[in-house]
Amino acid sequence: MTPEVTHPWDVTVEEAMEIQRRLAPLAHAAPPIALDRVRLVAGVDVSYADRARGAVVVFRYPEMEVVEQATATRDGAFPYVPGLLSFREVPVALDALAKLRATPDVLICDGQGYAHPRRFGLACHLGLTTGIASVGCAKTWLIGAYAQPREELGDRSPLLADNEIIGMALRSRPHTRPLYVSAGYRVTLEQAVEVILRCLRGYRLPEPIRAADHLATLTRRDEASAAPTPTRRS
Repeated sequence: MTPEVTHPWDVTVEEAMEIQRRLAPLAHAAPPIALDRVRLVAGVDVSYADRARGAVVVFRYPEMEVVEQATATRDGAFPYVPGLLSFREVPVALDALAKLRATPDVLICDGQGYAHPRRFGLACHLGLTTGIASVGCAKTWLIGAYAQPREELGDRSPLLADNEIIGMALRSRPHTRPLYVSAGYRVTLEQAVEVILRCLRGYRLPEPIRAADHLATLTRRDEASAAPTPTRRS
């Protein structure tokens, strides 16, 4: 995993926004990958309690067989600020990715990509930082407007902002809320939608994100149960 860009992570909100503005053109100028050469995809997720916990699960694509997984924890996460999720989650995600033996061809991030106020969401940031193609697959809407897609698997509706298609509201399971899919790094929107659809196995979330979410949550619970019980003093 060779970093494409580096910058400080301990920055102010204003500095973080400026970094996003500066890096966005780099992420969107990169040529897309060839999907027929993709063999490994990884889901990336981060959870929080007292610490940030990053999890990555690598799958063989498109078979959806688990290859390996890794976790990492960090203290002192960037505060929660809408639109600046990458500064909160990318550092611990990088720690988890560094533990992998195999390098994924595509990262599927539980967050936005191009569908972002500065067109540089979590998936763009993680992809550009690692040099790995990335897809944004968010569970919740952030910006833009869209018509509800029809109710069947694969139905979709463009997500629009400033007269531009910035993502896709995608029905990943009949009669459930859509996912918000957008390009991250080195993928087109059409490729991003294709990857998500091929990673679905009957649930609303694609398998890599489901697995990473489960692993991050499990790691948090395991650490909590392993913590020493305070001794009561009389």
